[in-house]
Amino acid sequence: MQTLSAPNNPTASGSDTADATAFDTTIHRRKTRPVRVGNVTVGGGHPVVVQSMINEDTMDIAGSVAGIRRLHEIGCEIVRVTVPSMAHAKALAEIKAQLQATYQDVPLVADVHHNGMKIALEVAKHVDKVRINPGLYVFEKPSADRTEYTPEEFNAIGAKIRETLEPLVVSLRDQGKAMRIGVNHGSLAERMLFTYGDTPEGMVESAIEFIQICESLDFRNLVVSLKASRVPVMLAAYRLMVKRMDELGMDYPLHLGVTEAGDGEYGRIKSTAGIGTLLADGIGDTIRVSLTEAPEKEIPVCYSILQALGLRKTMVEYVACPSCGRTLFNLEEVLHKVREATKHLTGLDIAVMGCIVNGPGEMADADYGYVGKQPGFISLYRGREEILKVPEEQGVEALINLIKSDDRWVDPE
Repeated sequence: MQTLSAPNNPTASGSDTADATAFDTTIHRRKTRPVRVGNVTVGGGHPVVVQSMINEDTMDIAGSVAGIRRLHEIGCEIVRVTVPSMAHAKALAEIKAQLQATYQDVPLVADVHHNGMKIALEVAKHVDKVRINPGLYVFEKPSADRTEYTPEEFNAIGAKIRETLEPLVVSLRDQGKAMRIGVNHGSLAERMLFTYGDTPEGMVESAIEFIQICESLDFRNLVVSLKASRVPVMLAAYRLMVKRMDELGMDYPLHLGVTEAGDGEYGRIKSTAGIGTLLADGIGDTIRVSLTEAPEKEIPVCYSILQALGLRKTMVEYVACPSCGRTLFNLEEVLHKVREATKHLTGLDIAVMGCIVNGPGEMADADYGYVGKQPGFISLYRGREEILKVPEEQGVEALINLIKSDDRWVDPE
């Protein structure tokens, strides 16, 4: 459970003198079971975990080791690797060994898709979690003239899925490892499409089918995802999944993501709209932002989403007004200077405000404030208290010295 600060707002009755405590400003995270993935725990009240996926060919062992290390060094806590063949599965043994020998034991997830039983069984020996796609794990060849699936046909395929899935479940169970049941909207099995349509319901029922097979084999180290490239579909699928799990007494952690979000600003907006909306509702235990860019570009977006919601604090939180005719200095330029000087710090809130109107009130929750109260001068605050006033050209240096005087400064690397 993470607490968010909030401004002084009136109550629903309209009183403008009400205390902010009348509002619940807490994100109440859904209670889930803890699932260990290597040395990281997903769910169980642990901080939301950040994931990504390398784009190197897994057969390129040196390149894969380097890619995994780059991601881990900038804060990616679990790294996924694609495993399209048996040779790729065996290569992961060497990747894992080289990481342990030259860096550290990074939690790894193997991504297994089409008819992957043998591949999954091999790679399960070398990684901490195996991700399977229910729509592809037992591939159903589409029939052009099919109009329906009879209950007998539906159940016969379900029995084949259980037969195929059981050896992997037993292997992961006996090794104490984890599985992600990763449903994708774009790759639902044909019988799910015929039964439920191209809907969030089909996604959820596909996941439930695999979960129940795992539970029947006493395996519950499960993480579930229901990704879609359209945000409304993704939101509906996860919300329905939570409802169905509550009905069935399930408490599995959820992996959030908008798949194939694209690149650039819009890819980031789509991911934030989907992931952030669910996290704000208390849904989600681990996240991945899927961008058509270098994987390293995904990690800052993940942490920005978590920081904005108060779920992780990994960098300075900057509070700055949008600027107006009252602003007494070039706010954009000054904010850039303050950010460049302090961006390596963690755990601080720093406000940069252009005038006295927005200054002390809007920045009341900040640790430090940098405020234009008089032309040519900067007033520096510690919390709500004005500490000193300095010429504008000395403002950033004086802010640094104030932080140092409170023993909250560390030199950048």
